[in-house]
Amino acid sequence: MIPGSVSKLSERTVASAATITAKADIVYVTGTTGINTIIPGLGIQQSQLLILVPLGATLVLGTSGNIAVGITAVINRPVFMVWSKASQKWLINSGV
Repeated sequence: MIPGSVSKLSERTVASAATITAKADIVYVTGTTGINTIIPGLGIQQSQLLILVPLGATLVLGTSGNIAVGITAVINRPVFMVWSKASQKWLINSGV
């Protein structure tokens, strides 16, 4: 948070699919279909943060699209991601 300003994170729920669009800062994902591509909500020419939270089932993030490192995300455990406009990939925190 920046001192003197109000910062709010937006939230949205989406169904899992091979490709999803991140139109919020925190995206809750339902379903079990693996995700390989996440379309950045701010477009591909702006770096941005994304917090992805699987609901109800583990979720596989694959690398055949624009995700740099594949992982299996655990239910209710946030996955912190950064869109790199230089690499055109989502970079995932190493703590997963």
